[in-house]
Amino acid sequence: MTVPPPPDTGPAPGAPPPWPSLLGQLTLRSVAMAVAMAVVVAALLNPLFMPPFPVVLGRTLFLAMVLLLAFHAAGRLPVHRLPAWMPRWLLQLAAIVLAAPLATACIYLLYVGGNVLVLFDNPGVVAGFSWIAGTGLVLGLVLALGAMYRERDAQARSQALQFALERETLERQAADARLALLQSQIEPHFLFNTLANVQALVESGSPRAAPVLQTLIDYLRATIPRFHDARPTLGDELARVQAYLALMQMRMPDRLQWRVEADPSLAPLRFPPMALLTLVENAVRHGIDPGEDGGEVLVQAQRDAAGGLCLAVRDTGVGLPAEGSGAAPAGTGLANLRARLQAMYGDAARLHLAARQPQGVDAEIHLPAEAAP
Repeated sequence: MTVPPPPDTGPAPGAPPPWPSLLGQLTLRSVAMAVAMAVVVAALLNPLFMPPFPVVLGRTLFLAMVLLLAFHAAGRLPVHRLPAWMPRWLLQLAAIVLAAPLATACIYLLYVGGNVLVLFDNPGVVAGFSWIAGTGLVLGLVLALGAMYRERDAQARSQALQFALERETLERQAADARLALLQSQIEPHFLFNTLANVQALVESGSPRAAPVLQTLIDYLRATIPRFHDARPTLGDELARVQAYLALMQMRMPDRLQWRVEADPSLAPLRFPPMALLTLVENAVRHGIDPGEDGGEVLVQAQRDAAGGLCLAVRDTGVGLPAEGSGAAPAGTGLANLRARLQAMYGDAARLHLAARQPQGVDAEIHLPAEAAP
């Protein structure tokens, strides 16, 4: 988020004069425009003046530069030094109005040797003064208004861009917060289910309790530090899936078989942690575990025809509930998974569950091609 600049309090005591900084405000475009207008005014007024064109041009060039400096100097005056009723743009226009006759007076005082009486007694000099001062005043005001309009327009575009960047930053931070919250809900969900399985083995006095507990410890040691990786990958997720399936197979060795078929080239791809594991856990808990004969869980990761990423968890368990008719079973894991995919990829990501024949469930995650470069 952009930090606002400190208030303009004017030059500090003992600071160098602001003229070098003021001259630095003059852009090549503004100087070129002032010179061009001076040349045009000199060409238009030259037939009305007795002095040669170079003299008239010198006068208009001097006037143009004075007006340009006056406009920028008024624009640099600190805000706290302005009266409350005077906006900056009005001060800049007032500077043009004052600078035009004063600068022209300086030109003609030099022309008449500083004699003010001669300046006002000579009708030709008074007419020349009036023409140059009046033309400079009108054109100066027109150009000043045009410059202020362009400046306001540029400031409006810059402010709109800044607001857009700040809004994008806030939206990204909100999305990250939602993802962190959803992930924090998923991790205890998985751990509590696994610990409940270990507790059941211990209470039943099963000799497999100690090996299962050791496998769980090894799994947690390997996976928990990766939950909050800055850049989680599909390879990390597949490693978690295999460790989980190995753990579940120790709990029910006669009823669970599993395979993982994944293209090794997809391992470095960025992938939301616990997304695939959520589907695997649901396949075991809702598909394999309730059935007397158990079943098989097949995990696949491959590219689809459009170049995107297709992740599938296929089980041969009891299948979807009869009343579901293809709908996803209710549960914290799947609900949070849908929300995470929506937050990360929008409508481009899909989570689809369908019944298998003769029994079982196919669960697939489809990510767009740009999400799987």
